Amino acid sequence: MRNSSFALVTGASQGLGRVFAHALAARKQNVILVARSRDKLENLANELKRSQSVFAEVLEFDLASPSAGPRLAQQLRDRNLQVNLLVNNAGFGVRGEFRNLALQRQMEMLRLNNAAVVELTYSLLPSLMEHPQAGIINVSSSAGFQPITLCPGRILANGHSGEAKNGNRKFGFVYQSSEDVVREALDSLANGGGLVIPGFVNKLSVFAQRLIPRRAVPALVAKMSRQ
Repeated sequence: MRNSSFALVTGASQGLGRVFAHALAARKQNVILVARSRDKLENLANELKRSQSVFAEVLEFDLASPSAGPRLAQQLRDRNLQVNLLVNNAGFGVRGEFRNLALQRQMEMLRLNNAAVVELTYSLLPSLMEHPQAGIINVSSSAGFQPITLCPGRILANGHSGEAKNGNRKFGFVYQSSEDVVREALDSLANGGGLVIPGFVNKLSVFAQRLIPRRAVPALVAKMSRQ
């Protein structure tokens, strides 16, 4: 076997997760298949072993349950499975009016789409960093771009004296006061609502991100986040 480490694919029983598993196995990457449907996972694992001659491990697991990420990471350690690629693909969306959807189902959606991604990534990151070619793929949704939210930038943190604690930062000009952000949000609401990106600098930065290479964005954000 060329590779003794594994790619972990969540939500692997169907849809994008299943396609990820096939594509990775075709590249001779061993895979760990995670979902709630054991039968589907085992059928997929057998198919990949037979057609691609890779190792394919099955973990029946509900990532929408509380503290799912750390518990899944512990199972991997117990089975001595080394992960060099994490594909956070599991997720779902409920449709309908917010008030008519069961709260429990909506909380499951939040745990799976958000908490599980953070927990699992955090839990696996130390071992991932031991691999020189490690990677993480987070599958999101274009719904994140829909204009239904308030998206402020960096907010000034006021001290007891009322002076901004972070006014001496190198990129202090990108910070806004809370009052300005709230005012723009309420003004937008009064005019029908929609996407709100308060402040000229923030609007400019969002527009600029469309023009500069995407690979450069994380490095730029990291630089601006340092003291």
